[in-house]
Amino acid sequence: MTLVLRSSRVITPEGVRAASVQISGGRITAIADWDVSGAEDFGKCVIMPGVVDTHVHVNEPGRTEWEGFETATRAAAAGGITTILDMPLNSIPATTTVAGLEAKRAAALGKSAVNVEYIGGVIPGNSGELESLRDAGVRAFKCFLTPSGVEEFPAVNEAELQKAFPVLQRLGLPLMVHAEDPACLHAVSSPSRKYSDYLASRPVESEHSAIRMLVRLLEIWPTPVHVVHLSSASSLQIINAARSRGLPITVETCPHYLTFAAEEVPDGATEYKCAPPIRSSAEREALWKGLINGEINLVASDHSPCLPEMKRTDGDFFSAWGGIASLQVSMPAVWTGARSRGVGVESVAQWMCVNTARLAGLSTTKGSLAAGYDADIVVWDPDESFVVDPSKLLHRHPVTPYAGRELFGKVVATYVAGSKIFTA
Repeated sequence: MTLVLRSSRVITPEGVRAASVQISGGRITAIADWDVSGAEDFGKCVIMPGVVDTHVHVNEPGRTEWEGFETATRAAAAGGITTILDMPLNSIPATTTVAGLEAKRAAALGKSAVNVEYIGGVIPGNSGELESLRDAGVRAFKCFLTPSGVEEFPAVNEAELQKAFPVLQRLGLPLMVHAEDPACLHAVSSPSRKYSDYLASRPVESEHSAIRMLVRLLEIWPTPVHVVHLSSASSLQIINAARSRGLPITVETCPHYLTFAAEEVPDGATEYKCAPPIRSSAEREALWKGLINGEINLVASDHSPCLPEMKRTDGDFFSAWGGIASLQVSMPAVWTGARSRGVGVESVAQWMCVNTARLAGLSTTKGSLAAGYDADIVVWDPDESFVVDPSKLLHRHPVTPYAGRELFGKVVATYVAGSKIFTA
């Protein structure tokens, strides 16, 4: 059975054009002319590759009360995301061994509305597990340089990474790094409802110092390193210098750093807390500049939910969980910012589909609309806005700083392997 979707705005590898997408057997068989019979016509809506989100904390098994595969992937589908990479922490067990990976896969079985891939963890003492995790199918590895917030996923230091990097170089998979140097963080002894106090506790220098350390290791063991959730464009100077010497380092930012600004965060509004923190409006604009000019490679959600009582701590930023839930709204949030800066829809596809698929090692099957690729597709209206209503969010706990915010880019339909899994 063949399915044909068409629109006047189809994002192809050659650009945006009127076209039809022909699908059979779960794959795209052709990108053809618009004027074909039997097509489902989506008018002026954008037909785009499904978003590949390379930074998602699902938390199941072990902390399914925070989030789970059923709720997370349902929210992903509603946001036009067709593939997620599940982070190795916040679940119990963590994905630091093959047994942990298999527990994840068993938990996801029969519950996932979208494709799920997995990331292995690098923690102190598990360098001997990394090759087995690679052979078992993880797409990347992840480590923290500061405490992760959960005891089963401890942070690594430079000495520990010196043991892991030779192994990672041989394996060839990217290492995703939470890049904050704990030596640069400021200890806080008392609660505070002031966002400015939390922001001051995690200065930009922490990010700079951590990235400098990664570059030192890359000079010895050049292996793909990916800096996650960049919060300050000033860090790009270090990254660009490393790239100019041929070192394989990439970087992402997140929708919340591109949307919010520190001076706009009300005191006590702990739904905005994340680490690294949301910084100033000047930093936000500098991140947009780095993204638009290609210095920042991609955008991923860093969807990191928790129980509402862990987030709502009477407004104390230091005891609140540091994570933002955003799966369902991440693509519209990025498009809203891009649209206001005169950036076209094809850039969103590059940042959230093409480049994320490349990072995940999926670029031969996902992230593009081309013959032979999986028919993972999102149809969305870039001109229609909506106001984020927490009651309509599908992840487990609808606590989000996006509540009440007007976003452009309403998702109309989402397809995985040619099957419609979401319709507005």
